[in-house]
Amino acid sequence: MPLILFNKPYQVMCQFSRHPTRPTLADYLDNPGIYPAGRLDADSEGLLLLTDDGRLQHRISHPESNKQKTYLVQVDGVPDKAALARLRAPIDLGDFVTLPCRASRVEAPDWLWERNPPIRQRQDQPTSWMAITLSEGKNRQIRRMTAAVGLPTLRLIRIAIGPFSLATHPLMPGESMPVEAGDL
Repeated sequence: MPLILFNKPYQVMCQFSRHPTRPTLADYLDNPGIYPAGRLDADSEGLLLLTDDGRLQHRISHPESNKQKTYLVQVDGVPDKAALARLRAPIDLGDFVTLPCRASRVEAPDWLWERNPPIRQRQDQPTSWMAITLSEGKNRQIRRMTAAVGLPTLRLIRIAIGPFSLATHPLMPGESMPVEAGDL
């Protein structure tokens, strides 16, 4: 079976088993035997890879695979050079120290969809966008990293995993498409 790219909507649980209050992957995908290679929490949106090949799933999601993952991150505030430098360097988050990563300020791409419901807006606090690329992905890592530099995350969208990107494989939330696993 080919690899499946899926654009996970906001508040969808990254599981196929039913959830008592939220939609799950089963509400969007009818492909028996596939599983996500990695996860996104309910508050995060964006690219998810799914496969029925356990070895491929492990190769994609295991931290030692060093698969680069890029996220668009809307934060409360505007990062200065010092905040970006801190994000790029290892950050001690208490239970682990992050690996160095890439972080830069960006504009929201023109292909980005509106979130429903929209993020909160405050008149006295601007928001801005960053692109952060990690080669690891611990639970709520980016949210914890941006909070550590004083820029709480308002919206988090994974836009790329390895060679697959929502910029080159445009999918709206809830849409999926098969691709060749050999492209990894």
